[in-house]
Amino acid sequence: MAAVLTALYSAIVYVAFLTTFVYAIGFVEAVGVPKTIDSGSVGNVPTSILIDAALLGVFALQHSIMARPAFKRLLTRIIPAQAERSTFVLLATAALALVCWQWRPLRQLVWAVDGPLAAAITAVSWCGWVMLLISTFLISHFELFGLEQGFARLFGRTAASPGFATPFFYRWLRHPIYAGFILAFWAAPRMSLGHLLFAMLTTAYIFVGIWFEERDLITRFGERYAQYRRSVGMLLPRFRSAALLSRNHR
Repeated sequence: MAAVLTALYSAIVYVAFLTTFVYAIGFVEAVGVPKTIDSGSVGNVPTSILIDAALLGVFALQHSIMARPAFKRLLTRIIPAQAERSTFVLLATAALALVCWQWRPLRQLVWAVDGPLAAAITAVSWCGWVMLLISTFLISHFELFGLEQGFARLFGRTAASPGFATPFFYRWLRHPIYAGFILAFWAAPRMSLGHLLFAMLTTAYIFVGIWFEERDLITRFGERYAQYRRSVGMLLPRFRSAALLSRNHR
């Protein structure tokens, strides 16, 4: 019964995440959702900035604290280890939903372009979303969002600890998921002050998150990851170095 409940919990959390994430894409792109980054009642600018920054701060703190190995060890004393990742995803989903729900728009235009250039910029933004989605599958999408761990006990297997691999985008970028987010957030043909604030704060958090993540990866994989970090660009590709690294791995 515990295995069934854990698997059910993981499945429900995944569906909630997927629904919220799709909504968040519409929120940023202003497509197909009732509330977007530039819609809603307009308030006092300084107050709106403080509220929006606090919302993103909640999201950043949840990710930073719950992603740390020490916190994971503490959490798994309370809940089954197989449910730890799904619990992280659940709270991340709640934080993301809170951002979309309570975001205060700042509609002042920072820049605006029209015509073919606007279409090209929008295409770059959508390419960012596609890139990050593909990247999640390259490193095990279902493990990343807790389904693999949640169903492991039900099917009588132990969830495998993800190893070190550099498939496709990862041969040229150490963090293609983050790079995809940056493209999606910044490639806007009409950039409002609110959208700019969102892009700036999320990008700042991405760099903080990379620092913490790479520290953990070096602890886990040692010199192998250190060599990878020296050879492959963080968010911009280094094609020659990546090719050399690929040959060294053969």
